[in-house]
Amino acid sequence: MPRLPQLTEDPGGLLDRTSAQLGRVPNLYAALANGPAALAGYLAMQDELSRGTLGPRLREQLALLVAQENGCDYCVSAHTLRAGRMGLSEKELLRTREGADDTDSHADAVLSLAHEIMHTRGRVDDDTLARARAAQVTDAELAEIVAHIALNTLSNYFNHLARPELDFPEVKA
Repeated sequence: MPRLPQLTEDPGGLLDRTSAQLGRVPNLYAALANGPAALAGYLAMQDELSRGTLGPRLREQLALLVAQENGCDYCVSAHTLRAGRMGLSEKELLRTREGADDTDSHADAVLSLAHEIMHTRGRVDDDTLARARAAQVTDAELAEIVAHIALNTLSNYFNHLARPELDFPEVKA
């Protein structure tokens, strides 16, 4: 049962912005709208990162990995659906949740690094960073990986707090 209402009244056009970005308003966003500044900040960061160096598939894989690591069933469900629609196979979805990509060495390096960043709270050792750089992970990508971890951790933690009604096919973290 949701702990916060899922708003339908639009505070300052934020739900319209959400619908424009995503094609609909998932319950997470309707609940996050209880804090208009939180939703506005989330949407702004999401919008900026969508124009970054990491492509849509890799951004979706990062979201799925972070949701898995944070044990967020809502986001694992949402990002499994989205990644599947982007063409990821069942095996690729499972490997992504483990922090790996068997089909693309660069994506594998990004996911492996993101996994390590989460487990070390950003304190990766020099060898880990050297392996990422050897796989052509750029400084811009390093910054964006951390930003995606932060963005998705925000939504994961908010989901844990608010418990919005699941509006995606359920996939357990």
